[in-house]
Parts: sequence; C-alpha cells; structure tokens
Amino acid sequence: MSELKITQRVAGAAIVLGLLTFATAPGRVAPDAFFDVGEPFFPEFTDPETAATLQVIEFDEDTASATPFMVTNRGGLWTIPSHHDYPADGEERLANAAADVISVIKEDFRSDNVADHDALGVVDPTDETVSTLQGRGTRVTFRDPDERVLADLIVGRAVPGRPGLRFVRVPGQTRVYSARFEADISTAFEDWIETNLLEVERDQVQQITLNEYFIDEQTLSVVRRGEFVLTRNEEDGWDANELPEGQEVDTVQVNLLVGAVMTMNIAGVRPKPPGLSGNVREAFEAGQINQADVQTLTSRGFYPTAEGGLLSNDGELLVRTNEGVLYTLRFGEIVYGRGDAVAVGDETSDDEETGSGENRYVFITADFDEAALPEPDAADADAHASWERRVSEGREKAEQLAARFASWYYVIDAGSYGRIHKPSEEFLTAIETEDEA
Repeated sequence: MSELKITQRVAGAAIVLGLLTFATAPGRVAPDAFFDVGEPFFPEFTDPETAATLQVIEFDEDTASATPFMVTNRGGLWTIPSHHDYPADGEERLANAAADVISVIKEDFRSDNVADHDALGVVDPTDETVSTLQGRGTRVTFRDPDERVLADLIVGRAVPGRPGLRFVRVPGQTRVYSARFEADISTAFEDWIETNLLEVERDQVQQITLNEYFIDEQTLSVVRRGEFVLTRNEEDGWDANELPEGQEVDTVQVNLLVGAVMTMNIAGVRPKPPGLSGNVREAFEAGQINQADVQTLTSRGFYPTAEGGLLSNDGELLVRTNEGVLYTLRFGEIVYGRGDAVAVGDETSDDEETGSGENRYVFITADFDEAALPEPDAADADAHASWERRVSEGREKAEQLAARFASWYYVIDAGSYGRIHKPSEEFLTAIETEDEA
C-alpha cells in the first residue's frame, strides 16, 4: 500500500473517531465559569417600590458579633426596629437604595473557591461556623411586605484598581463576582430619621428663652441663674429682656443658635414609659407610671416636681414660633459610650466614661401658646378669619409634635449640645462706640 493511501486511511479514521466522540459525548455538567457575566443578580426584582424592609448586617471585629440594622414598613408606618421601633423617614431612601441594587450586574467572575472568601471580604457576617473574624462582608437584604426575599447580597472589599467595583456574593453560593455597587446603604441612625426634628424654619422662630439653672445632685436643690429672653424685632434683629450696661445682643450668635436648633443631630433614642409627657404627678397617681419609671427618669437627669412639672440637670431652652408652637428642650445627664451604647442603650452602660464627647439626654415637649397669636378685632372679618385659621393650624401642629415627642428620650451628640446649650453671655457683645467705628 502506498504511503499516500496509508495517510488517507489514517486521516479518515481520525475523522470517524472524532464524529463518533462528538455524537456519544454527554452534555456538559459544569457550565463555563463566565456563563452569567453581564446578568443582574436578581432578575425578578424589578420594582423598587415593592421593597418594604431593608436589613443591613455588619460584623464588628471588636466585639466579634454581627450588628443588624433594619428599616421596615408595617401597616404604612416606617420604623427602625433595631432602634426601639423609632419612626423612620425612610420611604424615599429605601426606594433609592433598592433601585441601586436592582441595577447591580455581574461585571466579572472572580472565584468559586470558598478559600478565597476571606481574602475577598465576602464571608457571611452571620456565619457562626466560620472562626475567622477578618474577611467578613456586609450583608444587604431587601424583603417585600410578605417577608419574601427580593435581594440578598454580601458586599465585600473594593476591587483593586477598579473604582466603584466591589467583590460580592449571594449567600449560600460560593461564586464571587466583581460588581459596581454604589448603593447608599447607610446604617447611621440619623440618616433614616427626620433631620429637622422640631420641623421649624429659621424665619419662624420669634422668641428664645434660656432658662438657666442646674440641679445640685448632692442636695437635690435648684440653683437658678435667671431667664434670658431673646425676641425677634421688626428689623429682623433680636432684643433681650435684660442687657448689661454697654452691651447689646449679638445677632450673629443668636442666628447661629437658631440654626443649631434646626439641625440638632439626634445620636440616639430611648423609649419613655406612658404618661411622662404631661403632668408627672397626675400620671403617677393615675398609675400610668410607677416608682421604677420615676427612677429611670431621674437617672437620665430629669426630676419631677411636687406640682407635677419637670426640672432637668442642666436647664432648659424654650423656642416659640410664629405658628404658636412652644418647644421646651430640657437638658439631662451625660450619655457616655459609643455606637449602640449611645444610639439604643445596649448592654454597655451609659455611665461608662468611654467614647468621645458629652452626648446629652434631652426631654422635648411641644405645646400651643395662644399668646403668640393675639386675636385681632372681631370687626375685621378677614383678619379674624385668618387668625382662626392660623390658631387651628398651630394647635394641630403642636399636638402632632407633642405626640411625636411623647414616647422618647432623645440623645443629642456632643457637637449639637455645645452649639445649643450656651450661657447667656455668649449672646452679648459690647456696643460699638463712634470712636471705635
């Protein structure tokens, strides 16, 4: 047989064997590693408005524990369960975060080896079977009103050299991807609540009273310094009830105080027992509060009076608006600690002198002050009708605010306390003479 024919037969046999192998080979069991690159993580989650709960779990290496933060909607009311079910201003923020997660796609496949999870930072923060404290990611979960999971991701470390990209993994799966994850998933309490707690605008503030006193805790006596009353005048400046000779109101400092009141940073909350927003003695006699509740009250720096009122460790600030709402901010005890010790009062004692700054308990009330809206002459029908409307609106707002404040002790951070709680001398300045001018 010639060499050419031998070559032809061998080639033909190879082709036959190849065809036979192709015809009899089983279907591929393992998909290509990059088969789903470019796809969304949760293709069935398309409407951010269906998200009713966001839970974020971070791992605290200092305490070796997972710290959950949750915002949820129950019966139309947004609350923060991890913070005593405090009301949240979270609908828009949650929808935006959900929309960002919906848009996350699998940019690139990185690994399906469990051994790589630590280095990529995608170890489940809730996994108690893993001994390592490092490499734990942040777990982000969205659920619908029926508690069905819409999206669930573990977000790990940033991808080196790729701004905006993070390593991510779906819990229960080993595959790790890089993905553009830029969702605003904040676990800061103050990011989820109404930032203007008093709902007051700068030009609405008409009068501010510094009720300057403090409680001598050794004798439980009240040491009073007096009341310093600042009233807005027609020139949009400020007058005071008492001015030392040669001094006048420092308008700049008063305006800064108004701004500080509007932007108080609420660092934490504690639930109050019922009955503590009104006459304390009547509430006690009616059985709405008990002796233990009163002890809790005093431990936070607030002291019931025989008349049924309330005094506080470090005086009061009263703010009256042109709507007739009168706010009273009573300043109580220092709140030490950091993290959840300040935010929610966890097992870490508030008396532990750790953490930076002197956060403060603040007891806030709101009332309607009729004196702020004097009644016009009844003969002027239009003016009287306008007055009646303003009184009705002011009373309604005061009642709504009172209901909001009634259930809570607030903790304001040290910075806010320092800007709001100032002695009257801070609001005075020397009158400038003509020679000085």
